[in-house]
Amino acid sequence: MIEQVPLARGTWQLIEQAKAREAALSQVQDVMSKVTGSARDAGSAVSVTVNARGALLDLRLAPHAVEFGERLGHVIVEVAKVAQRSAVQTSYNKVALLLGDELTYAIEQLSGLPTPARAADDDTGLTVEEFQRRREERLRAGGAPEPQVTDATGDDDWASFDPSTLRSDR
Repeated sequence: MIEQVPLARGTWQLIEQAKAREAALSQVQDVMSKVTGSARDAGSAVSVTVNARGALLDLRLAPHAVEFGERLGHVIVEVAKVAQRSAVQTSYNKVALLLGDELTYAIEQLSGLPTPARAADDDTGLTVEEFQRRREERLRAGGAPEPQVTDATGDDDWASFDPSTLRSDR
């Protein structure tokens, strides 16, 4: 025989919860469309702002960007990828505040756009020491240093701090 367990919530509470989720779901598209991500290379020659879908919103090139020569296009694309990962991560963090982790994970699975913090190819398996050793070898070999790309948010304003960014699994 199946054991019956009473619900902790009544029917009206379940209806209100469903209405609240429906209202939150209606805000998801709006939240995700407003999120942007910015990044720049280590020398601040290239600065890019994109939305979570990768649409270019702003591109700034400093005069010394010409030093990249033929690699400038590649650098712009790499910086834009970092900016997009930042925008995607931020959008999922904001959606999770609306819907909770379970529904946000379901949206992530349906969209096919994984959260950068969970991306399988994000971990190169290199230790910091190994990375530095390989970098020094490239520099000694006379090759031009690879452009380093960093997140360009640079926001130190505590009023805009988003506690959901502390989550490492989203």
